[in-house]
Amino acid sequence: MAGETNLNTLLKTLTGTLQPDVHVFATFSSDVPDGLSPLMVFQEAEGTTLILLKSEADAHALSYEFPARMITLNVHSSLEAVGFMAVIATELAKEGMGVNPVAGFFHDHIFIPDGREGDALRVIAQIAKDAQGS
Repeated sequence: MAGETNLNTLLKTLTGTLQPDVHVFATFSSDVPDGLSPLMVFQEAEGTTLILLKSEADAHALSYEFPARMITLNVHSSLEAVGFMAVIATELAKEGMGVNPVAGFFHDHIFIPDGREGDALRVIAQIAKDAQGS
């Protein structure tokens, strides 16, 4: 069940779905506290990074950074697709918006600053519209 690799096809069919909750990034140099249900766990040399719901981090009195909204990109992109995320990140950068992408097997997901989700969805729609016109 391979995903799409053709950049033009990916861009023409691009849509985004805003997920309902605010997420945050937290890090731990020791074991991850019990009782958490992170969306993602990533091991780095300096510590373990978690992406989890802001409400969960607040409930556990955890320190965190980057309150963000998650947008799921609704195209089954291949893990080997070239340039897809670069186009999206470049267009968001033009709007002064950083993006933290996470690749899942079926979809890419982008984390954008909380409060900028409308801008990000507008940019995503414009990318698709421009690709359809080319």
